[in-house]
Amino acid sequence: MTDTPRSQPPSAEPHEQGVTPKPRPRTTRTGMVWMTTAVALLLLVLLIIFILQNQQSVEVRWFGLTGWVPLGVALLIAAVGGGVVIAIAGIARVTQLRMNARRIRRDS
Repeated sequence: MTDTPRSQPPSAEPHEQGVTPKPRPRTTRTGMVWMTTAVALLLLVLLIIFILQNQQSVEVRWFGLTGWVPLGVALLIAAVGGGVVIAIAGIARVTQLRMNARRIRRDS
């Protein structure tokens, strides 16, 4: 068998030539806020399109109250109501965990 030179993996070659790889840009809070804002704006545009496409009125009854509302608006109100219920459950759980952590710290 003859000794043939083995090639180095591609990641090792730039270091041998004295070239350092370019560092990736850091993720900053401002960048994350900008990205979150862009996604939220896109979702709002889609929501507006949904509401505009669902303008037929539907009868809504709630605890004895009756009224007519566009279907898109009724669904939006239902979604926001569901989000509020989830937020309340999340706040209750976080409060419970904080109280438990405070109790453990105090007892330690």
